[in-house]
Amino acid sequence: MTAGVSVPGWGGVAMSLALVALAAAVAYRQQLHLTRELLLAAARAGVQLVAVGAILLILFQHTGLPGALAWVLLMIAIAGHVAGRRGVGLPHATRAATLGVATGSGITLGALLALGVISTQARVVVPVGGMIVSAAMQATGIALRRLHEDAQHARPAIEARLCLGLSAQQAFAPHRRSALRTALIPAIDATKVVGLISLPGAMTGLILAGVDPLTAIRYQIVVMYMLLAATALAALTTARLAERALFDDSHRLLPL
Repeated sequence: MTAGVSVPGWGGVAMSLALVALAAAVAYRQQLHLTRELLLAAARAGVQLVAVGAILLILFQHTGLPGALAWVLLMIAIAGHVAGRRGVGLPHATRAATLGVATGSGITLGALLALGVISTQARVVVPVGGMIVSAAMQATGIALRRLHEDAQHARPAIEARLCLGLSAQQAFAPHRRSALRTALIPAIDATKVVGLISLPGAMTGLILAGVDPLTAIRYQIVVMYMLLAATALAALTTARLAERALFDDSHRLLPL
């Protein structure tokens, strides 16, 4: 028990490995060739979470807001690298992803702090910042993947528009809009059904901590709105930067 909340002990954590074994058995029996990867992922998650928990304990107790913001910057750097992999083949994909995640996360988290919507305590800034960065990372990764596919498969159509006298921005506009729509749809769909199909993490955590549901939903509403803003800003910034890198100064589409 922690502050009146039932929290699994390490024994419970160990017993939950049976669920991992069940998933691994399914993967093995169905010959998915994912058993080893699944087990490694589970082991890696456990080690990472224990290490991060220890670091956050020190961060919350000793560093305050500066340490929390430094941690958020680290998350942005990692997220940019991960999202950039989705655009392998695009020029400067990692840079575009990192700047996109930084823009979406920075503006959204900065607005929440500046307006006093969330507390400046490290134990608030870090988890909220993590949710924002994660959403921005997913949006940028999807946008980059879609841009890469379109730049390859729609190359004749793009070059035809360029031959008609359109600028690089105008010639690529339909594909930029398509990438942005694809990147934003998951966040929009999640917002539409929040509370009906699932109780998201922030609300669930507060309810488990004993907070009144009507109080918990206020926090969850803020979370959903901030995720919409973060995904839109991150995807737009990334798409713009990736688009510019696809063309040279003479508005010619570069080979991939």
